[in-house]
Amino acid sequence: MDTMNTTNSSKNVLNSDVEIKGNLKFSGELTFDGKLDGEIHTDGALSLGDSAVINGNISAQSVVVRGKVNGNISAKEKIDIKSKAELFGDIRATKLVIEEGVTFVGKTEVNPNKVQPTPTPARSAETPKTPELARAGR
Repeated sequence: MDTMNTTNSSKNVLNSDVEIKGNLKFSGELTFDGKLDGEIHTDGALSLGDSAVINGNISAQSVVVRGKVNGNISAKEKIDIKSKAELFGDIRATKLVIEEGVTFVGKTEVNPNKVQPTPTPARSAETPKTPELARAGR
């Protein structure tokens, strides 16, 4: 009975003959090798196979991309883009791996320490003061 309650350890597979129009939500692990027109949301791990075609955004704990994705990918942990994968969209994760041979068109945000960008206007405000002080001293 205890094994039925542990849904996070479940491994699910949807093969290349699967076509879905709509959003997909799951927990645990999913290997998806079919076609999806919609979004994927999970706190688990998503692995896209070589035949996978996704037209929509993906939000997951971790994602391995082998197929084609037309949409943004956001992962709380890691995005791993394998050789020959095609990704047209922005990606955001704490860790990123991109193998040689990947087609990727989009923006990336990889920020493992969640560091905030330092404001640059402070530097430009200080620059005009220095020449004025130098001229006043002359």
